[in-house]
Amino acid sequence: MSSALYDTLILSDLHLGSEVSRAEDATRMLKRNRFRRLILLGDIFSDLNFRRLTKEHWKFLGYIRKLSNPKRGIEVVWVEGNHDQGLIDVMSHLVGVKVYEEYMWEFDGRRHLAIHGHQFDRFLVNNWVLSSVNTFLHLQLQRLDFKGKWFSRWVDRLGTRWLRLSAKVASGALAHARLHGAQRIFCGHTHVALYREKDGIEYYNSGSWTDSAPTYLTVDEQGVRIHVYQENVYQENADQEEAVSEQPDDHDLIEEGAGDDSAAGEATAESPTHEDAEYEDIRG
Repeated sequence: MSSALYDTLILSDLHLGSEVSRAEDATRMLKRNRFRRLILLGDIFSDLNFRRLTKEHWKFLGYIRKLSNPKRGIEVVWVEGNHDQGLIDVMSHLVGVKVYEEYMWEFDGRRHLAIHGHQFDRFLVNNWVLSSVNTFLHLQLQRLDFKGKWFSRWVDRLGTRWLRLSAKVASGALAHARLHGAQRIFCGHTHVALYREKDGIEYYNSGSWTDSAPTYLTVDEQGVRIHVYQENVYQENADQEEAVSEQPDDHDLIEEGAGDDSAAGEATAESPTHEDAEYEDIRG
């Protein structure tokens, strides 16, 4: 197993409460990685209706609260997305995480900036009511969709291409980074993992956890990488760990152990291509 320790791991657009949210996979991925900082880069929720949250969605939130325990020494940051708006006070209390509109940190001699990216989506900014109606209709479509939810995901990708969101958000983010003196900027919102570079400033999009190939970002001394979650590899490793955990001498190592980063598909920036205690109910 790899013992890689990342400075920062970034994921976005989990959309808890929606039928296409891959919360269980996201929880598994977090358990298999080691990092000093976790940035939840917006749209962790789909809307404000907590009644839509499933058991796996609550498990994810429970694990985030576990990670935010000061004894773990992990900084957990929540950057507000357009779907998260109105949840700042609730989430700070519920999972013990600070929520920011944008977050900046220094690492390896560079200034890094994380912002969800909807701020650069002029269609959303100028058509708030229409966008809210679209979100409601998309949630209803997910309920009526086939088992694999392939049609809902196709509609989501089609909307992104039609609005040219990837290019628009990247352009706005690069300008925003330049204005704030950042050498790297990270966004979500478009649901498409992406890397761009302009005038020495690097832009990365963390993709989403609602598609058939979820993605996340890691930052360390080697640079920034876009990882594709591979369900079969992670499940195989999880099964192996479950077998090992039955051995008393190894139990503590499995309980707090490091994940195997090599289990996930990963690529360099030029080619966008990790068990804890049982579920803890945070609903009170």
